[in-house]
Amino acid sequence: MTEMLQEFCDSRGVAIGVDRPSGVIRGVKVLGFESRNGRIYLPEALAQAVRLYEDAKVNVNHPKGNPAGPRDYQDRIGAIRNVAVRPGEGLFADFHFNPKHALAEQLAWDAEHAPENVGFSHNVEARTARRGDRLVVEAITRVQSVDLVADPATTRGLFESAETQPAAASQAAATNRPSIDELKRDYPELVEAIRGELAGEVRRLREEVERLTAVEALHEKRLAARRLLREFNLPDPETDDRLAKTIAGERFCESLLAAPNEQAMRELVEERARLVQTLARGEGARNLVESRPQSRDQHRVYGGAPPDAKSFVEAIT
Repeated sequence: MTEMLQEFCDSRGVAIGVDRPSGVIRGVKVLGFESRNGRIYLPEALAQAVRLYEDAKVNVNHPKGNPAGPRDYQDRIGAIRNVAVRPGEGLFADFHFNPKHALAEQLAWDAEHAPENVGFSHNVEARTARRGDRLVVEAITRVQSVDLVADPATTRGLFESAETQPAAASQAAATNRPSIDELKRDYPELVEAIRGELAGEVRRLREEVERLTAVEALHEKRLAARRLLREFNLPDPETDDRLAKTIAGERFCESLLAAPNEQAMRELVEERARLVQTLARGEGARNLVESRPQSRDQHRVYGGAPPDAKSFVEAIT
């Protein structure tokens, strides 16, 4: 199977020489027989790869998009030359860098004093085979890119070029992803902790939905109550008129909001409208409230001289 591999290698523990004026770091390690990702490289694979790494261009950092895409000019810092295999160690070379590059001085200092701060991360196309639980690289067929990166130890992964083998990349990612059963078996406490957090979040969201639903239902009931009051020519509960507040006061409005549905609310309003009409006739006032809805201009609930407030309140309560 042919795959695109991303490998990292630094030169910590390796005797290297830095020639600042010439812009050469001699003896850098390019690739070992066993990668940080756990892959095994056959000795013949490295021997055959020498020619592919020779004069390979080196860029600063990984490409921002497609790993196989073009690089910016300012990213180019040098090239790898004099590539050779050291028995039992791996692939080594001289890194020729541009001494006028903006990062040249930093690179040279790190190479001399902190080689763990910088390393090569390169993308290669290789032929691989699964042998037991190890992935063995039988041959490197193409060197796609070589990148100079900081904190290279964080570089992980096996991926495919987006343009060449996307299906294989998805398959590789799915193969390396642990299953739910494996997580439950290997990390039961973590799984239970995550489950508890999710259950608490679900419960909180449900309570919030219920609260918002209740608020919306109450708002809709208030709108329906005011609509029914207007329909039967009863005063708005928000008015400041004393007699109007007696007709559609707080207790009456609470009874409307407590009604199970709009039909029950209608019956309460209609009953109150008939009571107001009867009382208004009993006081000798003109008929101000009709028992049926009207489409013409509405009248005031009382006219001329309103009835005695005390007797009116006693009558309707």
